[in-house]
Amino acid sequence: MKKFNIRKVLDGLTAASSSSSAAAASPHSGNRENDMIQETLQSEHFQLCKTVRHGFPYQPSSMAFDPVQKILAIGTQNGALRLFGRAGVECYCQHESGSAVIQLEFLVNEGALVSALADDSIHLWNLRQKLPAILHSLKFNRERITFCHLPFQSKWLYVGTERGNIHIVNVESFTLSGYVIMWNKAIELSSKTHPGPVVHISDNPMDEGKLLIGFECGIVVLWDLKSKKADYRYNYDEAIHSVAWHHEGKQFVCSHSDGTLTTWNVRAPAKPAQIITPHGKQPKDGKKPEPCKPILKVEYKTTRAGDPFMILCGGLSYDTVGRRACLTVMHGKSTAVLEMDYPIVDFLTLCETPYPNDFQEPYAVVVLLEKDLVVIDLAQIGYPIFENPYPLSIHESPVTCCEYFADCPAEVIPALYSVGSRQKRQGFSKKEWPISGGNWGQGTLSFSEIIITGHADGSIKFWDASALMLQVLYKLKTAKVFDKPRGKEEKSSTEIVDEDPFAIQILSWCPESRVLCVAGVSAHVIVYRFSKQEVTTEVVQLLEVRMQCELNEVESPEGGGEQASAVSTPGTSSSPQTSLPQSHPSTSSNNSSDGLRDNVPCLKVRSSPLKQSPGCQVELLIQLVWVSGEPPQQITSLAVNSAYGLVAFGNGSGLAVVDYLQKTLLLNVSTAELYGSTDPHHRQPRSPRKTRQLSADTLHKKSCMSGLTNFYSESVKKLRSSYLSLCDGNDASAAPEERCKSPTSGSGSPCNSDEDSKQKFIDKVKSKSKRISKTVASDFAKISRKINMIADQKDDARDNSFSRSRSSSVTSIDRESREVISSFYFCDSLSKKSETVAVPSLWVGTSLGSMLAIALTVPSTPDQRMQQPVGVSFCGPVVRLKGAILRMAQLDASGTLLPHVYESWYEPNAPEEERERPRRRRPTSPPSSQESPDCQYAVVCSEKQAKVVAMPSQNCVYEHNITETSFVLRADVVTMTAGVGISCFCANGHIMTLSLPSLRPLLDVNYLPLTDMRIARTFCFSNQGQALYLTSPTEIQRITYSQETCDNLQEMLGELFTPVETPEAPNRGFFKGLFGGGAQSLDREDLFGEVAAGKASRSLAQHIPGPGGMEGMKGAASGVVGELARARIALDERGQKLGELEERTAAMMASADSFSKHAHDMMLKYKDKKWYQL
Repeated sequence: MKKFNIRKVLDGLTAASSSSSAAAASPHSGNRENDMIQETLQSEHFQLCKTVRHGFPYQPSSMAFDPVQKILAIGTQNGALRLFGRAGVECYCQHESGSAVIQLEFLVNEGALVSALADDSIHLWNLRQKLPAILHSLKFNRERITFCHLPFQSKWLYVGTERGNIHIVNVESFTLSGYVIMWNKAIELSSKTHPGPVVHISDNPMDEGKLLIGFECGIVVLWDLKSKKADYRYNYDEAIHSVAWHHEGKQFVCSHSDGTLTTWNVRAPAKPAQIITPHGKQPKDGKKPEPCKPILKVEYKTTRAGDPFMILCGGLSYDTVGRRACLTVMHGKSTAVLEMDYPIVDFLTLCETPYPNDFQEPYAVVVLLEKDLVVIDLAQIGYPIFENPYPLSIHESPVTCCEYFADCPAEVIPALYSVGSRQKRQGFSKKEWPISGGNWGQGTLSFSEIIITGHADGSIKFWDASALMLQVLYKLKTAKVFDKPRGKEEKSSTEIVDEDPFAIQILSWCPESRVLCVAGVSAHVIVYRFSKQEVTTEVVQLLEVRMQCELNEVESPEGGGEQASAVSTPGTSSSPQTSLPQSHPSTSSNNSSDGLRDNVPCLKVRSSPLKQSPGCQVELLIQLVWVSGEPPQQITSLAVNSAYGLVAFGNGSGLAVVDYLQKTLLLNVSTAELYGSTDPHHRQPRSPRKTRQLSADTLHKKSCMSGLTNFYSESVKKLRSSYLSLCDGNDASAAPEERCKSPTSGSGSPCNSDEDSKQKFIDKVKSKSKRISKTVASDFAKISRKINMIADQKDDARDNSFSRSRSSSVTSIDRESREVISSFYFCDSLSKKSETVAVPSLWVGTSLGSMLAIALTVPSTPDQRMQQPVGVSFCGPVVRLKGAILRMAQLDASGTLLPHVYESWYEPNAPEEERERPRRRRPTSPPSSQESPDCQYAVVCSEKQAKVVAMPSQNCVYEHNITETSFVLRADVVTMTAGVGISCFCANGHIMTLSLPSLRPLLDVNYLPLTDMRIARTFCFSNQGQALYLTSPTEIQRITYSQETCDNLQEMLGELFTPVETPEAPNRGFFKGLFGGGAQSLDREDLFGEVAAGKASRSLAQHIPGPGGMEGMKGAASGVVGELARARIALDERGQKLGELEERTAAMMASADSFSKHAHDMMLKYKDKKWYQL
């Protein structure tokens, strides 16, 4: 175990950061008793790699199914390949070119897959290894690929092109055959024009020597492979989209662009045997039905005991404008039209047999939609759908934020699952999920993991992410707390919000206490507590907070005048204003006649009783209100602590601390007030767009005054935090109505009566109105800016740009004139230099790099906690860094991470006597060295730097400049098996880890250049070397930076290919075998091999060997499972060689027998003849 000295802190730093770190780290002397810190975390503990990808494939384009292995493959428009087996068996692959996957073909039960791409390349994937790899690639140079077909148990792939030609590829060697079907030879004189691209290829189920070719123009050709000519040609006036065979090979069905289906007898090419328009209106006079939309695909499946199924998508009549996409199932005389939620990309019918020349016996239909995967049960009445076991509903509503918790308490996942299981929908098929291939991985992680996603519709989902799987546990709908507007005409005048007003912006969750706190885009905060009992809340507890920042108008903190004098000096006790919870929002008019909105929230709270199911239940709703026509600023930081019963949130106006147990507001101050007289920033006046110019001529004073007076008379108590600042610090127990301070005078003024208060308030509003007056036009301009701001935020959530809070702290032109609260951290710390015992504290980080401390006085016993107010005192700034503060944490004297304080979960709805006992706050560890002046360390990480500060001396003992040219997007203090460190993700795509407390760089990998801003918003680290981000609107990518996890990854991943015997071929029967009525086989090697067909043109396509294969699998396999895999590979190879040897031996024996017979015949022939008779 290596020891690191402060004087040698620069050891191990990279060359890029050594020069900048040297100047910063060398002056820090620190505490000599803490110079020697033992660290166990080393660079060899880190390695970065992707683990799994969850969610629905983004922008799917094609699909295929292996009926024997029961594996589903989905290709996407960006070249991704997703493979699904049983629940928990998933795999993600990516084509390097990134071109769209236009078609997929399984080598059934061979553990291989052929993919055709839009860049005219085809690839062979080896699925017999846990991480599939490409074995061969073939790039066509002169022709565009339009359709591919691989017959069952064949190694020859038919490739149709845009020119109408068909080429044949050997999938074993990925070489082209010299056998080519040219379009002019196929159609000959049946058409005077080019038939268009090849849209369909299939062989006759009963005769492999007959190939059915469909051209886009409407011509279908039955090609004889042996004679190399067309047997029949079928012409129809409408373009063809797809073709499907009857299993007996005597009929086929075509779907056309006019919504018709034509059924053809193979031996009657003159006209169709039947023409139907499934969704067309049949005229009474016998005329042709009205044309419908194209039928994009049709499948024709037969059953042994009933009518065949004809399944199709599209074909609806043109008068069904706005109707959703439908799948039509025609069975006998019944026709079922199944509406889908999204457009249909492709569908496949799952059948009992893989042989095309047998009764198909369809049992399910897999429907690939643009944003969902649906499997329909064909065997049950009503065609119910199967319950999907895959985590494909991540994007049910757009993801706006996410958090990742590894190493959670073991009892949390079962608790969430128990309440979430009651939310499951009913009416699913009772059968097992039909896509059931593959096997789960052997290795598992020893810790539980939970992912929480916040969504645009206000919903929150808890996911079990343990063992590289993902399963939804519980869904919470936060929008239930509010009244939803039914129409624009019914909306309140305050509801100038986006169409997603309930979108989740920030999440804060305590796994131990199960207390959840969420902040929404409409400047609201909701505190939830977990309960296993159902309750009905008659009135939602509401707290309205008025946050405004006037100090930005002050030139400097020293010249703050009246505002500065109202601030408590650091170190003094301050009793902030409390506020009583409001049952409902005020019903009085809070708008002045000139359009200024004031003291009204953005959303209206639900007025009817709220039924709350077991799970997360509303404890308190906090809403920020409009201030003098200005909408509340969005919340940029949030933290909740169950041990203290407090929630803190901040924005560009300042910060607020709320006691969610007593439902009171403890603190509501601007950022500048936290500094007091020690404010280091030179605060400029407001930017022009925020300045309120004097416009007395257009000011409607009378209307403004009457509106505010009415508001005051009806809601006196509501003014506790809206217009008044902190209470006098000398009287911590004084009620806010008894002692309060004016926001303008700064002097204590007793409030003796409501009349006096009202008159003083009116006088203050009159004096203040000269500064805040504006015209109606300027008010409309502000409303317009609010709408534009929300529109920008919606674009952030959906179109991959930084969030407003991100831009306000990084790229805003007002950055230096506005200080935004960027982070919080609750802890028991030594926040003041004179303290010797750790006290409850709140650390505050700002966008200008300041870390400030607030000391809290929390009553010790539960009874006192509910009766006595929590005391607050400002401790001033602790340390300052470059860039906005992102993360703060606390270490003890030995460099060990101090866990956050929490209250263990208890049932909040249990009787009082049953929940008294467990309601004890978890005690924090006492300082390890009371004799030492410094016995704690504060870890602070910003966008540019990381510092370790000794507490309570507040000396910076370690410092590291993380980046000079970029900035950190996400930073977390994480616990690994070997120690504690800081993990950072930079805007330039680098992922870095630093040791603690010495801040030595341990990992620096250029992982992901930041081209997608969605990644910047959703990237988060967790303990045990885990991380994730939203790689697309529908998919979560999980990665690990732990060497231990990388070493065990092969064992943890599931296997796609499992040894399964191919079902026996259908019995031909005695008479069919006698008279030749069964399926006719074809030796394709004799037709397409190099001996018979010759070599193809070298310029037609280029062969590219892939990195996969048997050798790649041998190198990739590791661990016990890898050894077993290698042994099985060796056995397979040995078995193949023995099989080949056996075949050669049998051939030699047959040759020897033949030679012996011929020799014996020769001997008999010349036995009795003389030599001259020969």
